[in-house]
Amino acid sequence: MSRELLPVATAARTRAVLFDLMRPYRGLAIGGFAVMIVATSIGLLTQPLLGHIVDLVDAGQLASAITMPVLALVAVAITQGGAMTVGLALVSRLGETLLARLRERFVDRAMRLPLEQVERAGSGDLTSRVTGDVSLIAEAVRIALPEMARSGLAIVLTLGALAILDWRFLLAALISVPIQWHTARWYVRNAGPLYAHQRVAGGAQQQQLLDTIGGAETVRAFRLEADHTAKVAKRSTTAVDLTLRGVNLVLRFYSRLHVAEYAGLAAVLVAGFFMVRSGTASIGTATAAALYFHSLFAPVNTALVLIDDAQSAGAALARLVGVIDQPEPAPLDRALTTGDVEVKGLSHSYDEGRPVLHDVDLTIRAGERVALVGASGAGKTTLARVIAGIHRPLAGTIAGPGEVGMVTQDVHVFAGPLADDLRLARPDATDASIREALTRVDALTWAETLPEGLDTVVGEGGHRLTATQIQQLALARLILADPPVAVLDEATAEAGSAGARILEKAIETTVEGRTALIVAHRLTQAAATDRVVVMDGGRIVESGPHDELRSSGGRYSSLWEAWSGVRPTTSENPLE
Repeated sequence: MSRELLPVATAARTRAVLFDLMRPYRGLAIGGFAVMIVATSIGLLTQPLLGHIVDLVDAGQLASAITMPVLALVAVAITQGGAMTVGLALVSRLGETLLARLRERFVDRAMRLPLEQVERAGSGDLTSRVTGDVSLIAEAVRIALPEMARSGLAIVLTLGALAILDWRFLLAALISVPIQWHTARWYVRNAGPLYAHQRVAGGAQQQQLLDTIGGAETVRAFRLEADHTAKVAKRSTTAVDLTLRGVNLVLRFYSRLHVAEYAGLAAVLVAGFFMVRSGTASIGTATAAALYFHSLFAPVNTALVLIDDAQSAGAALARLVGVIDQPEPAPLDRALTTGDVEVKGLSHSYDEGRPVLHDVDLTIRAGERVALVGASGAGKTTLARVIAGIHRPLAGTIAGPGEVGMVTQDVHVFAGPLADDLRLARPDATDASIREALTRVDALTWAETLPEGLDTVVGEGGHRLTATQIQQLALARLILADPPVAVLDEATAEAGSAGARILEKAIETTVEGRTALIVAHRLTQAAATDRVVVMDGGRIVESGPHDELRSSGGRYSSLWEAWSGVRPTTSENPLE
């Protein structure tokens, strides 16, 4: 299956989503920035007060004359600090709120992506967006956003203050702007694509690591260690090269900023010299102008440097929006008042031109238990997943009750108390309901003998459960969810012979009273159902009761003979 990475949104679409997220919180945004404007404006009184002190000293005034300006400086510092703290708190609250909404929308959409789309992209692509990209945006929101807001306001208001002192000071200060503007444009032009490539390379590197580590046993079995090591090295080298290019870009960016600073400060000092010499400005005014421009160093550099974070966060945000913008699949019209499941003309493929199911017709009556059997690759799991709603059919229709529960051979146990894991299926389930569900799958005894009973922490980092116990939990979840239709895809495959017998009995109890489609890993499961459906090459080739098909001399009869013949002496399975 060829890799087809999840999409990345355009810059325009990313901005549109950002504004949409911010719309409900306009009041908070306006309030936060208003307080910061007041705080910054108060802080700009510092330079004129220092200039006034210089003028007093130049005029030979007594030391007592500077008492009031010094007290005013103290008042300015305290007032500005308090107001800026409030403003930054409001802006940070805005950022955290937007981040939370963004996470919610991303996770909600990611959970609804068609499974085949995620599989084509590779789990590493989605994982890197959930982890690395979200973390990058979170860091930008918590650090870059407040600093960018404070720096932007400081720049604008300081330039305004320079104009109030004398327009010639402002003109001199603006000499640095063309250099800074050119530097910023050069950086944005180069950094945007570079950081976008870095994020993609990081996702590809993570996917390769997942493939290599997750398939370690297969890699070793086929002696592919060198091949996979080379692939990991290639992905890692690409990521490192892009990182080094980013470092070089940032170093060149800083060097250009220093040129702008020195050019602007020199221009303001020269302007001040001639204005003082001509008597159009006092030494204190010239001092205030120089201090104003010098105070621009930090916010200008901060704002320009934060372009680096903004570019990285923008690239990460575009990757999240690319997922958020994925169209919601139209809901399947599955409702039938009869409770039957009807499949007509169903076709499906994972890769274009390579169909897995071919024009499948299947009707399962309400309350009927149907087994799907066939050799590996016959299309059993694909049909089961399409009926369960995990995959969308390429062609054909599926009608049936809207709620379908599915249990597969790969069951995830969530980290936390065992009872909480079961309540995922029904959050309002009482302890009595949980115990009843465990009893029906013959799991209550071992569950209550765990170190802390149903409160024992299971899952990653918790108490380890056997493959059979994990499947029993999955069946108990299904009982708690109580769907009218149950689909079980080789739910006994991971258990040994003893475990399989336990699970087969638990499955009978679980599907009692439900419409059930069971992908049978062992033909003993098929024999216990109402009807057996045999698949081969993506098509249904036989359908009927177990006894009838066993004696018909067809495909199922051959499978049964092979199963009966090998079972006493070997673990071979004709369905694999």
